[in-house]
Amino acid sequence: MSSTLDVRRADPEPTPRARGGAPRLTIGLILLIAVLGVVVLGSVLLGTRDVGVGTIWHALADYNPDSTGQTVIREMRVPRTLIGLTAGIALGLSGAILQASTRNPLADPGILGVNGGAAAAIVVAIALIGRQSLTTYIWFGFVGAGIAVVVVYSIAALGREGATPVKLALAGAAVSAGLYALISAIVIANLEALNEMRFWQVGSLAGRYWTVLQQTAPFLVVGSIVALFSGRVLNGLALGDEMASGLGVNVRRARQVLFAIVAVLCGAAVAACGPIVFLGLAVPQAARAIVGPDYRWVLAYTAVLSPGVMLIADIVGRLIVSPGELEVGVVLGILGAPVFIGLVRYKNLAQL
Repeated sequence: MSSTLDVRRADPEPTPRARGGAPRLTIGLILLIAVLGVVVLGSVLLGTRDVGVGTIWHALADYNPDSTGQTVIREMRVPRTLIGLTAGIALGLSGAILQASTRNPLADPGILGVNGGAAAAIVVAIALIGRQSLTTYIWFGFVGAGIAVVVVYSIAALGREGATPVKLALAGAAVSAGLYALISAIVIANLEALNEMRFWQVGSLAGRYWTVLQQTAPFLVVGSIVALFSGRVLNGLALGDEMASGLGVNVRRARQVLFAIVAVLCGAAVAACGPIVFLGLAVPQAARAIVGPDYRWVLAYTAVLSPGVMLIADIVGRLIVSPGELEVGVVLGILGAPVFIGLVRYKNLAQL
């Protein structure tokens, strides 16, 4: 990965050492992975229908299609959990990459217009070709998110200085504003687009089953693996463009590759689940508060914390209004706001 991002000298390291040292951070990461395993099991077990561990085993190893409990596990909760797991990892890693590469602790997937691009593409598709299946929306959303990232980066790259963090933030804000104006104009005139948009915009794992997972998993898995190997380059970019260049990082090339990774991760995650808030913004902050400024550890911890938070919010949404359901995007918004305020207040936005 380092050769891809054109790092020609020794890998840049953050000035402060990671908090606690590698052995302690490794133990902490292992414990978090164990906790995530418990959360995954809870995501499969808990819901409006009570099932046991034995039902899960039979659903996976000795499936009986006549068993309602096994069908719920195999066809609904397992794919839903896997989508939450992969999308959570993707959104968390995207936020961490954006915060380091733009040197903006408040950066999230929305800074590059990802949410706006995906939403605009879906609304335009509904207006032009009418109501379609969710799997069709996935591809429109994915393409729209990718186009938005390309447009934002192209605008920010104009001029002698190239795509600086400030220009990226301004270009992202401008493009997002334009896209949401387009969305508003369409949904006001098209009731069908408005109804579909309301369902997608809230952010949800409900109704996302095997077909959605099969279409998005290749992008989410491959993109996440590549993102996890970008920590050394992010360490350089987080120090500033001049310092990164002095350490041998080709800043422009690095940002292009990193934003391509973000486009893939966010495009697939947003298209599958809708614009999920909080994860890409606050979870990397929490990871930095735990491990320090070394992005190799930040990315690893973010990749474990983000899906855990996503699945916990999904479980809470299933149980709190049972037999109904509260969408995961709503739960994350409610739970995430005070947590993020606490990070800002007591951790001073964990230093990049």
